[in-house]
Amino acid sequence: MPQPDGIEAAIPALRAYARALLHDREAADDLVQDTLETAVARARQWRGDGTLRSWLFRILLNRFRDGLRRRRAAPVVALFPDAPEPPVPGDGEARLALAEVHAAMGRLPEDQRAALLLVALEGLSLAEAAQALGVAEGTLASRLARARAGLRQMTGREDPAPRPGKGSRP
Repeated sequence: MPQPDGIEAAIPALRAYARALLHDREAADDLVQDTLETAVARARQWRGDGTLRSWLFRILLNRFRDGLRRRRAAPVVALFPDAPEPPVPGDGEARLALAEVHAAMGRLPEDQRAALLLVALEGLSLAEAAQALGVAEGTLASRLARARAGLRQMTGREDPAPRPGKGSRP
């Protein structure tokens, strides 16, 4: 059974991830509250075969998906909802680039966005993120690759030259 201290220690990361998924502080806090209530109610179901953190992220993601099914609306995504503007004052190009990536993240399919946020924003390992999403590590790696390729394409940063060994012929 998970220890209350372990659950409490995960709350800031759960909040950050929920805010990145929802871009609404109140809705994110509600999602975290629902996640914590579920975790406490189902504490006996945690088998300890992975990290407590990845189990909690999985509960949060399942609750988030339940909400999507109820609303049938696409969420707005913020990479870093509480972050200040880029630290380079007056650098409009950097701000435009950040806004462009932010918008592109919102257009990614939900499974790719969730994978990318867990690994890039929350710093979970591939194994932890795969466990949180309930997929194999290979599936997660594929989703990450597709998400990164999609971001490069949507932001116009796609490498025009094919890589050697990647389907190109000499």
